[in-house]
Amino acid sequence: MPLQIVHHPDYDAGFATNHRFPMSKYPLLMDALHARGLAGRDALNTAEPAPASWLKLAHAADYVDQVISCSVPEKIEREIGFPVSPRVSLRAQLATGGTVLAARLALRHGIACNAAGGSHHARRAQGAGFCTFNDVAVAALVLLAEGAARNILVVDLDVHQGDGTADILADDSRVFTFSMHGDRNYPVRKIASDLDVALPDGTGDAAYLERLGGILPELATQARWDIVFYNAGVDVHAEDRLGRLSLSDDGLRARDDMVIRHFRAQGIPVCGVIGGGYSTDVPALAARHAILFEVASGYT
Repeated sequence: MPLQIVHHPDYDAGFATNHRFPMSKYPLLMDALHARGLAGRDALNTAEPAPASWLKLAHAADYVDQVISCSVPEKIEREIGFPVSPRVSLRAQLATGGTVLAARLALRHGIACNAAGGSHHARRAQGAGFCTFNDVAVAALVLLAEGAARNILVVDLDVHQGDGTADILADDSRVFTFSMHGDRNYPVRKIASDLDVALPDGTGDAAYLERLGGILPELATQARWDIVFYNAGVDVHAEDRLGRLSLSDDGLRARDDMVIRHFRAQGIPVCGVIGGGYSTDVPALAARHAILFEVASGYT
């Protein structure tokens, strides 16, 4: 069985090529996966929009209704970073539904990845930081509500702290949130995860991997995890516009392998999402995101 990948053409909401959020990375990622032989017919699964009932498990009902009806107040749109048009609304619903589907596939097959997701700045009351809905928080709460999981771990290695995920899941003891991120990066005001590790600018591959390697065994002592959501943001890369942790391509590959190998060795399902990545060289950015899928394919 090949690595199960969830995707949808409308993950790309058609932003201008010079927008700070490089929306074209989504189709380019699929091109990269096809070129690597990872996106055959038996590997691909098509996302469906998350229904409002799922979204309201994680987000305030009025905010969900505003996004679906494309009536988000301008103040909140400014915090998100773009207007919530019909294409943006659909994209947010699809990416969230895609993470739910990837999680279900991970529970069935041991590992699966969404070719989007990781929108970890969306809080309970509203979106922020290029994130409209928090797909991982929604997916975790859907699995819990359905009884498909009882203990869930979120491993968030995007360069930005997972404030929205921490906000939504702060009072839910069934989900443990771990974020390792750049100390001097967005958001200015962090919301405490269950475990936060803040790293200095310029950390680099060796120090980053050493720190992560010391933390992963500690996470195993917290509970017997039914599933791990892994946010594999590539904005930790040295050439990323918004991240300053200075990892290389080899560092990204070693990071992803360390995380996936650790949990799959324990028989714990892993659901991967791509998280952040920002570059004017979007094909190179898509290739960085493809590393997650290359590594994950070795653990099917």
